[in-house]
Amino acid sequence: MVRDHSPTVRRRRLAGELRRLRDQAQLTIDDVAEKLECSASKISRIETGHVGVTPKDTRELLKLYGVDADQLEALVQLAREARKKGWWHTYNEVFSGAFVGLEAETSSLRAYQALLIPGLLQTEDYMRAVIRAARPDATDAQVEKRVQARLARQRLLTELDPPRYWAVIDEAVLCRWVGGAAVMRAQLEWLVDRATLPHVTIQVLPFAAGAHAGMEGPFLILGFPEQADPDVVYVDNTTAGFYLEEPAEILRYTLMFDHLRAAALAPDESLTRIAEAAARFS
Repeated sequence: MVRDHSPTVRRRRLAGELRRLRDQAQLTIDDVAEKLECSASKISRIETGHVGVTPKDTRELLKLYGVDADQLEALVQLAREARKKGWWHTYNEVFSGAFVGLEAETSSLRAYQALLIPGLLQTEDYMRAVIRAARPDATDAQVEKRVQARLARQRLLTELDPPRYWAVIDEAVLCRWVGGAAVMRAQLEWLVDRATLPHVTIQVLPFAAGAHAGMEGPFLILGFPEQADPDVVYVDNTTAGFYLEEPAEILRYTLMFDHLRAAALAPDESLTRIAEAAARFS
């Protein structure tokens, strides 16, 4: 299956263009709000991508900024595409924020995980055990909804033209019992299987590496195929995740990931370490 264009990425790109064109027109947010008779907070939220913008409002903004007809129509069409719904809207109660919409159109994903198997590489039984542990009050129906949502996310790695996926996993992840011995063995064997995909690379950061660059916690760097869509870093924590988009922040995490994969075992050695860990769960 070929990936559809992500409306989330379209909205982010449009927001950046509207912000750039306003600056180019030498107008402040307050200037625009006054001329269009709306609140300054509305313009600010449009430019940060926190809210969508209708094609009509897009046209009015672009006319105010003096954009030529061809560029105007192209950006109005972008506004139309940004208002479509992605497959993940079926799971609105599971996926909050823009993460899955951004992930859906990536050309590269670089993940560091110190606590558990990365979501795109989890087996169904492993993810079910993780969800139950993290949400002990959830009903069976709520757990299954989350499992199905995660399985839908995983299709990203088997679609035509999938992103390049590179994961560095702390060795502790291979030792932590999640769901019991049978679940762990199947999960680790599945990791080895996923690593045979030509676009997937998995490395293990061994205990012997000692203190390392990723000790602040897990993160994911999302790269996009279009130059108009700069990289994003997603940093996860126990309650929610947050996004970093400033160039200096992107550079910091890119260098951090480079240090982690340099300290990790080579891919072939990593698969041997994973297979050995799987055998211990027999």
